[in-house]
Amino acid sequence: MKRNQSGFTLIEIAIVLVIIGLLLGGVLKGQELINSARVKNLATDFRNLPVLIYGYQDKYKALPGDDVAAVSHVVATGNGNGNGIINGKWDSTTATDETQLFWQDVRLAGLAPGPTAGADLLPTNSAGGLIGITNGTVTDNPVLNLNGTYVICSAGILGKFAKQLDIQMDDGNTTTGSMRVIANNAGARPMAVQQTAIDLSAVAGSDAITYTVCMGV
Repeated sequence: MKRNQSGFTLIEIAIVLVIIGLLLGGVLKGQELINSARVKNLATDFRNLPVLIYGYQDKYKALPGDDVAAVSHVVATGNGNGNGIINGKWDSTTATDETQLFWQDVRLAGLAPGPTAGADLLPTNSAGGLIGITNGTVTDNPVLNLNGTYVICSAGILGKFAKQLDIQMDDGNTTTGSMRVIANNAGARPMAVQQTAIDLSAVAGSDAITYTVCMGV
């Protein structure tokens, strides 16, 4: 007795495989675009801070945070000491530190959005980590041997994005150049001591670990 057997032909199977391949390709491309957008947003933070400094200096002939006449210039809650540097740890929680006053000054000057009053004025990046700025002196610089008049730091960045940032903005090595990577602060703010930059290419699983990225300008 003859039985009728049904099934997929080779052509039908080939068509299904092509469709699956196209769908997977679209998903991967979409994820790549999302990741690129995240890196672009993080890079914008580093590029924007020098613009805020120059904009404030152009307007008031003083350094934001360090401005000795900030109270009269922008109706800030406090003045800086006018010594020509932004004093304090980049992630300080002390309202009177110039690294906190910096954010109040640039916002009251209309150069940046965000709150102008409160216990903690540091903004966050697209990854939810803190963004801050300090000076390049040994006292406040969070990264050992990182040169720069100012040091900008952005925390909570996945290793895979930190690598892309360094490739896009510096020399592609997370331990050299003007951009470097250090461990996220596991303790209470502010970061207590200078840290040695980490070579992410030598750390297993670094893509999925969060770090703080700092750049000297």
